[in-house]
Amino acid sequence: MRKNVLGTAVGTACVTVLTLGLTTAPATAAPPAAVASAGSGWEPAPSAPWDVPAGERCAFPVHGEPIVDEVVSRELPPPAEGVTRTAYKGDLVIRVTNKETGAHYDADVSGTALVDAYATGAQFWRVLGPVLVGVGEGNLTRGLYVVDGAYTIGISPTGTKTVAGPAVRTDSLCARID
Repeated sequence: MRKNVLGTAVGTACVTVLTLGLTTAPATAAPPAAVASAGSGWEPAPSAPWDVPAGERCAFPVHGEPIVDEVVSRELPPPAEGVTRTAYKGDLVIRVTNKETGAHYDADVSGTALVDAYATGAQFWRVLGPVLVGVGEGNLTRGLYVVDGAYTIGISPTGTKTVAGPAVRTDSLCARID
């Protein structure tokens, strides 16, 4: 697993983190005691298993489940009224399974992110490293991706996703488990 350190402007996952269209929220089940210790400000951010029907992201139904989940989050001062800012970091590996064939891939999505959530439902992510992104509408083709590098993800109130940045790599999970 990749170990990441929270930078000044970048915190996951992230999603899960899962920016699936279920939206993204990186997560954890049992972070190391030293990371999520009392008074540190970092709290566990668990990821739940998820299912996506055929045609929504991949041509077949997909199941995702964390197999390593040590993500923690920390609320930061809001940059403006009506905006919440949360930093995410920690190891996260999601097993993504084709529910028709049983083919699976263990996606290391242990990136860090700084996420601004707006009262309108929009989100803006500043990301370093890999996160899992599900796209229905956006500047990537409909699918399920591990997006890696240094980049941003804008999510409109309707769920349209825009991935941009100077260093962005995508890996199609639909193709990996087809």
